[in-house]
Amino acid sequence: MKQRYKPNFWSLITILGYVIVGLLLIYPLFNIFKYSFIDKETGMLSFTNYVEFFSKPYYRKTIWNTLVVSFGGTLGALLLGIPLAFFTSRYRIKGSALLSTLAILSLISPPFIGAYSWIIMLGRNGFLRNFLISIGINIPPIYGPFGIILAFTLEYYPFVYLLTVGGLSTVDRSLEEAAENLGARGFRKFFAITLPLVLPSVSAGALISFMQSIANFGTPMIIGGNYNVLSTIAYNLFTSEVNEVPGLASTVSIFMILCSALVIFLQQYTVSRRKYSSMLINKPIMKKLSGIRNVLAHAICYIIVFLSTLPLTIVVVFSFRKTKGPVFHPGFSFDSYLKVFHDVPKTITNSLVFSITSVVLIVVVGTLLGFVLARRRTTTARILDPLLMIPYIVPGTVLGIGFLMAFNKKPFYLAGTGLIIILTYFIRRLPYSVRSSASILKQIDPSLEEAGINLGAPPAKAFRKVTLPLMVPGIVSGAIMSWVTAINELSSSIILYVGHTMTMPIRVYLSVLDGYFGPASALSTILLAATGLSLYLANRISKLGNESFI
Repeated sequence: MKQRYKPNFWSLITILGYVIVGLLLIYPLFNIFKYSFIDKETGMLSFTNYVEFFSKPYYRKTIWNTLVVSFGGTLGALLLGIPLAFFTSRYRIKGSALLSTLAILSLISPPFIGAYSWIIMLGRNGFLRNFLISIGINIPPIYGPFGIILAFTLEYYPFVYLLTVGGLSTVDRSLEEAAENLGARGFRKFFAITLPLVLPSVSAGALISFMQSIANFGTPMIIGGNYNVLSTIAYNLFTSEVNEVPGLASTVSIFMILCSALVIFLQQYTVSRRKYSSMLINKPIMKKLSGIRNVLAHAICYIIVFLSTLPLTIVVVFSFRKTKGPVFHPGFSFDSYLKVFHDVPKTITNSLVFSITSVVLIVVVGTLLGFVLARRRTTTARILDPLLMIPYIVPGTVLGIGFLMAFNKKPFYLAGTGLIIILTYFIRRLPYSVRSSASILKQIDPSLEEAGINLGAPPAKAFRKVTLPLMVPGIVSGAIMSWVTAINELSSSIILYVGHTMTMPIRVYLSVLDGYFGPASALSTILLAATGLSLYLANRISKLGNESFI
């Protein structure tokens, strides 16, 4: 008699992974793909939406606008991130640990806060702009492409910085010394030897910056003025087509996904064409500069970090300014905080409940799936791995549109509920937990767990008793990063929220649009405090370095 197959615990987890991918990724994205080929007039399959999108000058200009600010922001991130990484990793810079912490804080703070801060400083009635005008320096308001690129640069340069620091620490010193012996010094040595060796790290940071720029909704919506990009027109088209077939919004969404996928392919292709490994016999050593070179190195590092933390400081200061409606008055008070806690306590509660609930799901599911990907060398696990990384190339606005299309009808009617926002947070941030868990498992010898199984413990119990305690640093790192990004999420929740499911980032965004900068500053400061506290707790609990957050 043929014995029936009985799936073990890890086979069930693998099946769960496929169910999650199918229901929360493939199903929503298929709806977007499907609707992009449906003519809203006839309801028939056609290329009408794609023809309209690529034929109208307005949409073609939006594509160009998106590329301009995305490449501009990425270039700015490279120009700031690479020098900061080089000086702090090769030379003794006083306060380098503080600089690194502040850079990370500016990275994981709400992405739209920088744009909002620059409005306070350089907007039509910005205090810095008014001061410059008073001394005869007449500058235009910051709205438009320059403002977007400035905000993107200061938001995303830490990606380049952190990854480049890691790359520079693995460069074999003997290669640079050989170049010096051949007469290559200074900039020539850096561009001919050092920079090519860390190209994979630099390009990875640039790739993340570019993809984040394409996906960013809040910054161009707040500071862009009439300068539309793909993420903003996807939102505008979807809201205008809410009672129709969202064909054009779906078409824009598909194009955004294709742009992200193409950039990933180009980065991987560029890196794969050369060999970047070295023997690591002589690791780089920290040198001490003197004289003008020491002053310049310190000045460059401190100016870069100062510019990125300035918007955060402005938000905190203005949260304590006296305000009446949209107007600030001289002096300081807690009026904005009292108004926030009196008028929108539900908003704060929603943000905490949604983000904490999603992180609990992320930690449990991500840890288990991370184990499957790291330990189970099966075909199903190898196929599941890239599928779980799909959220990396899907902008939040696109995923929000897909969720509303997929779960606004039977059998999954979730529109207007908090659950749909929680599920969006969950699937968008799940890769953080999966990757951090899989990475920490590579440092744990499988023989420890195998010994437990040999002593009679079932696989699930051996994992819980032996492996799981050793995975705590990686789990905590992924959980904190997931929570920080979830509580600051705007691009997907702006599509999905209704009145009773509004979150703090949405409230900040709406307050800025209405000109109520006081309450917006107070809510932003609360978000910053939660972000900073999370960073502190992660480093205290997990004992990990700052680089663990990427």
